[in-house]
Amino acid sequence: MRAITGLSVLVTGGGSGIGAATAIHLAQAGARVTISGRRAEALQAVVAQAGANCHWVAGDVTVAADRTRMVEAAVQHGGGLQGLVNNAANMLRGPITALDEEAVVDLFRSNVVAAMMLTGLAVPHLERDGGSVVMVGSVHTKRAYPGASPYAASKGAIEVLTRVLAAELGARGITVNCIVPGAVPTELNIRAGLFTAEESAQRFAALAREHALQRVGRPEEIAEAMEHLLRAPWTTGG
Repeated sequence: MRAITGLSVLVTGGGSGIGAATAIHLAQAGARVTISGRRAEALQAVVAQAGANCHWVAGDVTVAADRTRMVEAAVQHGGGLQGLVNNAANMLRGPITALDEEAVVDLFRSNVVAAMMLTGLAVPHLERDGGSVVMVGSVHTKRAYPGASPYAASKGAIEVLTRVLAAELGARGITVNCIVPGAVPTELNIRAGLFTAEESAQRFAALAREHALQRVGRPEEIAEAMEHLLRAPWTTGG
């Protein structure tokens, strides 16, 4: 296992949820973390918790110039780049008969295309030190939830992308893995307007009963798995 101390990592969607928890965990463990997102105030709040090892850059992963700035900021802050966590994502749900085509295209641009393009930008830096890419999938690819076809399809694409990039980049010393969380309460569904905070609590309480441990996950637990995959030199394609 490579040491986490001094590891330079870029975490997209770092202003809340799993991204924020990952940034805080890694920075407090000694990594040099750069977080990106569209909400400067949220990013600043995460940096305040994470400490001096964490740096933020505002930007939208769907904008090419912003993606370039994110990678450049991470390289400058960390003195290189050894890890990329493609966590940024949007949510879209609705019956297949009522989907807006442009909204679906925008979702794939955010959830899939951005991860592809960011990974491509990061490769020249990652291969210098044998770096790692971690994608974030979803339980929606393992269980069918009616009305979730756009989001589930985008996360299914991420899982396939992970396997292809693991095969493509392995010879360059880069590992590529995908974490597939179960139910984890985050702001994503609420921000997407799918339900209120009160409805979210009720929904996750119901989901907890479907899990073997009878509880939902915590973002901090996903962050621990992120650290493992960023440090593991011979785990790829999973």
